[in-house]
Amino acid sequence: MTVMTKPDHTTGRATVSALALSPATAKPDLISVEQAKAMDVARMTDLFKAHLNPGQLHFMKLLGFHKIKIERAEGMFYIDQNGRKILDFFGGFGSLAFGHNHPRLLEARKKFQEEKRQEIAIAFMSQYAAALAHNLAKCSPGDLDMVFLGSSGSEAMEAAVKLAERAAGPKRPKIVYAENSFHGKTKGVLAITDGSLYRADFKMADNVMRIPFGDVEAVERTFRSDPEVGVIVLETVQGGGGIIQAPAEYWQKLRALCDQYGVLWVADEVQCGYGRSGRFYAFEHYGVVPDVTALAKSLGGGKAAVGAMIARREVYMKAYGTPKTAMIHAMATFGGMGEACVTSIEALNVLYDEGLIDNAAVTGDYLLQRLQTLREKYPKIIKEVRGKGLMVGLEFHDFSQTLPMVLRPVVSVLDDKLKGSLSGFVGALLLRDYDVLVAFTEYNRNVIRLEPPLICQREHVDRFVEALDSLLSRGIVSIVKDFVKSQVR
Repeated sequence: MTVMTKPDHTTGRATVSALALSPATAKPDLISVEQAKAMDVARMTDLFKAHLNPGQLHFMKLLGFHKIKIERAEGMFYIDQNGRKILDFFGGFGSLAFGHNHPRLLEARKKFQEEKRQEIAIAFMSQYAAALAHNLAKCSPGDLDMVFLGSSGSEAMEAAVKLAERAAGPKRPKIVYAENSFHGKTKGVLAITDGSLYRADFKMADNVMRIPFGDVEAVERTFRSDPEVGVIVLETVQGGGGIIQAPAEYWQKLRALCDQYGVLWVADEVQCGYGRSGRFYAFEHYGVVPDVTALAKSLGGGKAAVGAMIARREVYMKAYGTPKTAMIHAMATFGGMGEACVTSIEALNVLYDEGLIDNAAVTGDYLLQRLQTLREKYPKIIKEVRGKGLMVGLEFHDFSQTLPMVLRPVVSVLDDKLKGSLSGFVGALLLRDYDVLVAFTEYNRNVIRLEPPLICQREHVDRFVEALDSLLSRGIVSIVKDFVKSQVR
């Protein structure tokens, strides 16, 4: 580009003529915030297919989710484009402990913005990150008091596993994990996530060992036979596995074995923690404390993406306790952002001020009781009800077992292919006919996953159970017919 200059007669310096500069960068055809808000379902579908995940759209259509545009959300409910209120028993896989748009969290964020406080202050210490770390340490038992802040459960678990591996040392590099585990989709923790769908054909780390979940004898055999094992990573309650728990004796023996063999225990509480089980951490039910743990989901109050690793000081210092090692895994750019930390600080205070941990225990027991009654009413449909607090799994029988006896032998050969179909039919019809949203589990597709906000009350439980009762009373044949009709409308 040729730049024209003209002399400055006052100073003798050459100046660049504004007319000679290149024109301003052209603005692309961007969608504004108001246009996004006003977008209709058809346009949303086109953009989702074009730019997000066209394969996922297939499953959304099966469940009827693609017909809904959520306009706003408050408390226990989504509100769609037609003003329909949808009861949320999905809870964003446990990320909505406070329901939607809790007023105290909105107020804390609004005040932060109005006062123009710092959001990213990487060069300086953050009073908000420091306060959040202090609060997490106070909420954690034992000497779990060293905190790493990130933006997701996967990031928190990556930090937890890296910390434990370094603390265990190079002579003990092997990491034990459980069958049907889910610890995240990022590359590191994918190696200890036991799902062929997520692993696909990625190259996994080769220092991992898989054992059955809840089998303490398998733990002991592994520790005893391989002195290179330095870390064991377990969800306290397996979420993706179908809301699976191990008995108290398992966790107590596990803690003793880890102490005996010098193995570090990482407890993944990303989904089951933060009060959901009726305790702040699910492992607290068993009177034990891990060496490292991780939280996310509701830690950001449903308004910010926040994850955290919390470790015992002794373990943390082994890994990163010197100036030479301190920056090996320091916070990333968006770890400890100001408004996110303020949201989390306020959320923790709300959690205790409103008694939501206790409410999860009491209301969760009520939900389990009502579902057990329903299982007794429909024993050929509902196989099992299980869970703790407001983390509940409702497992259906294989499809053939729900049908009349004469049809079972014929259909049973298709059970594996049909696995998850009944839970999908029920979930789709609960949404369409009863305005209730539920979730599913990754590995056992026969399980409906219930993780409503911790603000859930008995009246919400009653509405959900009554809707499910009404739906199941139609009978399996009618449920299938109703679902098929919904696909051709």
